[in-house]
Amino acid sequence: MAIAVNTKKCDNCGACLKVCPFEAVTIVDGFPEINAACKMCGICIRECAPGALVLIDDARMKVDKSEWNGVLVFAEASGGKLHPVVRELAGKAREMAGKVGYDVYAALMSDDCHDMARELLTFGFDKVYTYEHEAFRYFRADVYANAFSDVIAQVKPSIVLTGATSVGRSLAPRVSTRLRTGLTADCTGLDITSETDLVQIRPAFGGNIMAEIITPRSRPQFATVRYKVMDEAPICEPHGEIVEMKVSDFMLKSGIEVISVSEKPPSENISEADVLVVGGKGLKSADDLELIKALAEKLGGQYAVTRPLVEAGWAPQIRQIGLSGRTVKPKLLMTFGVSGAVQFTAAMRDAECIFAVNKDADAQIMKIAHYCAVGDLYEILPALLEA
Repeated sequence: MAIAVNTKKCDNCGACLKVCPFEAVTIVDGFPEINAACKMCGICIRECAPGALVLIDDARMKVDKSEWNGVLVFAEASGGKLHPVVRELAGKAREMAGKVGYDVYAALMSDDCHDMARELLTFGFDKVYTYEHEAFRYFRADVYANAFSDVIAQVKPSIVLTGATSVGRSLAPRVSTRLRTGLTADCTGLDITSETDLVQIRPAFGGNIMAEIITPRSRPQFATVRYKVMDEAPICEPHGEIVEMKVSDFMLKSGIEVISVSEKPPSENISEADVLVVGGKGLKSADDLELIKALAEKLGGQYAVTRPLVEAGWAPQIRQIGLSGRTVKPKLLMTFGVSGAVQFTAAMRDAECIFAVNKDADAQIMKIAHYCAVGDLYEILPALLEA
């Protein structure tokens, strides 16, 4: 969809310029023009008395893929540190770029980019584009979207990747909408074809199938990727360059004011745990979860649960592994009474070692586990605790 201007009806009243809350209307050759900042809110259309502004369906034209090259990664950072998902995205970007001869780029916004930009070069990026200003000290969706849109317009990457974090999930939809391109969210796998089409793999229909999505008629190709599902990029000798980008006044305009910032109290994060002990719906009561917690403590790890236990109120949502919970990649993952529904396994199948206990030898979890114990968890779990 797009907003078009009928110059035969336009009387140059300037009403659209005044009412647009996003400053997406500019005057070019005497007539209004809608720029990339448009959010398709429709206010200008409603306020246009002569009816010169209309909403139309864009003609779906075949894109010239040769004009779009490379893989661009949004380098999410906070407090002077890169989010760990960035290194995972770098690894996948380098892998795909090697198949089609692309370069890999990173876009970094911060109040102090120097050290983080140099660190990004060790991830194998060919170029790191930096936007350095005090306004980027804290994440504000509109300011970050302005900068991210700017680098995409200048670099014209074929593929744009962001982490499926709270920041990435806020930023990616805004920017992809501005660029009139599609976005596949929460991908658990990525690949690229010889035609440079990004194959975006993610669960669909409630996790019952793994869909492969491509956008052959649109560029750039946007995807957000879950943390802990890709292999990290190996550290290498830096060979790329840091490109300092101009931060314009327009880029810094924001409807958001940061009044205060306080650190979140430290808490356990199952995504970072090396050892996880997981309880499933095979547990008979909430009290039985204490056995899971006890084993996790003895092994120096954390406990986690499947979705039914969260829905039953036995554990908080931050302890849930699954598509609607956390993605994990521990060195050891032990499951007790977990059947292995695809919604669960899609978020933990990359664990280095999986040990499963279940009465049903044919349960789905037993097909992906490295070690299986067929039996009653109420006999096996106490024996493990004693041992």
